[in-house]
Amino acid sequence: MQDKKNFGFGTQIRKSPFFDATVRWGATGFSVYNHMYIPRDFGSPEQNFHNLINEAILCDVAVERQVEITGPDAYKFVQLLTPRDLRKLAIGQCKYVLITNKEGGILNDPVLLRLGENHFWLSLGDSDILLWAQGVAINSKLNVKITEPDVSPLQLQGPNSGKIMQKLFGDLVLDLKYYWLRETELDGIPLVISRTGWSSELGYEIFLRDGSKGDSLWEKIMEAGKNFGLKPGHTSSIRRIEGAMLSYHADADINTNPYEVGLDRLVSLETDIDFIGKEALKKIKENGIKRKQVGLMLDSKPLKGPNTTFWKITKDSKTVGKVTSAVYSPRLKKNIALAMVSIEESKIGNVLDVKTSDSIIKATVVEKPFYDPKKKIASGKI
Repeated sequence: MQDKKNFGFGTQIRKSPFFDATVRWGATGFSVYNHMYIPRDFGSPEQNFHNLINEAILCDVAVERQVEITGPDAYKFVQLLTPRDLRKLAIGQCKYVLITNKEGGILNDPVLLRLGENHFWLSLGDSDILLWAQGVAINSKLNVKITEPDVSPLQLQGPNSGKIMQKLFGDLVLDLKYYWLRETELDGIPLVISRTGWSSELGYEIFLRDGSKGDSLWEKIMEAGKNFGLKPGHTSSIRRIEGAMLSYHADADINTNPYEVGLDRLVSLETDIDFIGKEALKKIKENGIKRKQVGLMLDSKPLKGPNTTFWKITKDSKTVGKVTSAVYSPRLKKNIALAMVSIEESKIGNVLDVKTSDSIIKATVVEKPFYDPKKKIASGKI
């Protein structure tokens, strides 16, 4: 067991229901996300990546806090929060959505789960949407209740995740479609399971609905996966950058609009639905964007790890953007990055200069995602 004294934990940051289990299973580093500790290190990031793409990993992502929205006007209220058209969202279905402010800026990019006619969860990235939603509700004149429930997700991801889920839950998972959910239990532990995850691999999220059962649930899953190569792990920066998945505060923030990150499909301007930021997003679309997220291939020796600061991008000594996420992909044998650049410099094949922490290197604008662009792996059969 790891010595917790080395971590320097305090009481002002929350621990997840799986905290003790992750320490017991070898977590060696933590970060803070949504005011909660998240395991960030179980050893080599490359080994974690290979565990993910070859077998399966179990990740404590209880930091994906849920905002629960209920009440007679819950559907109307959720539609007010997001520019994505929710009229076809069925009970038991999930959708990737954006939360935007009055100026059209992105406040969060959660997964929305619909558990009932007027029962929703927003499974959050790293920002205080609970407070935003409660503030919006005050003046909305809608009859809703907004809380943070006792719900903590785990991610079971990788090609063997379906087999492990089948061992845990039987045939219940065989017809669970991509971005759908089921309410169930495991040995009396109340759960929601969904075919979702932040890995671009085949995977599931297991939402624990009783925090006192966290240690037990973790051990049950690890036991079920021992013959399928299951390892404790952490969300893989390598794999999520390969899949061009956004990391909020890195690749997008309150000053980023959906069009800049290529998420036009999540904005419904041609319908009569009302949402916060609609007029601003109309103007942004009419006027066009001045910058755009692109993929980059960096021409240098393998990076030793992800970037920890934004790297300046220049063209002919003029600043034209920044690298937001960069990493070495052992599968592609290339350094890959997501970057925000001026629209003039966003053309595929354009060559730019990137100033890293210790050098200036050449980078070429390329198509993104870098791997499996149609998401055939994540949406395929188990």
